[in-house]
Amino acid sequence: MSESNHAFSQPLVKSLAGERGHIPIARALPDLTPELAGYTIEGIPYSIYQLVKHMGYWQDFMLTHLEGGKPQPPASVQESWPAENTPADETQLQEAITHLLEGVDKAIAIARTVQLDEPLAHFPGETKGGLLRNIASHNSYHLGEIVLLRRLQGAWPPPGGGYPA
Repeated sequence: MSESNHAFSQPLVKSLAGERGHIPIARALPDLTPELAGYTIEGIPYSIYQLVKHMGYWQDFMLTHLEGGKPQPPASVQESWPAENTPADETQLQEAITHLLEGVDKAIAIARTVQLDEPLAHFPGETKGGLLRNIASHNSYHLGEIVLLRRLQGAWPPPGGGYPA
């Protein structure tokens, strides 16, 4: 790995984990209940559960590209959002959270090992580093929405604290 690749890899890993500018993703989700995750607020188009599933969908899509695959893009962005607001039960919620966090771990492992300026086989004009940055920014964007929804429900900060508290 080149020196410049290594220099960018370290902050990219922190961004993927959520350690640059906001709470780490894993700390914002562990205490979610099906009721909290599925709660809807008038005027807000999605629940926390839908956000977690949407984040996992696009993270999977980008990870497939990073692993050399060619994922089938959705016919419409709406397909990346689950129809159900609420998980069926605690198991379904925990599976969605675990899936998202395992994808974050996979993206971090890739960021630590690949040549970041390497182009992607099935994504013309994009590099591995660019797509990893996209995962980090997409997750960060939606994590902010999760934090806001939790605040609106009076469910912030999570155990262990959050910033801002």
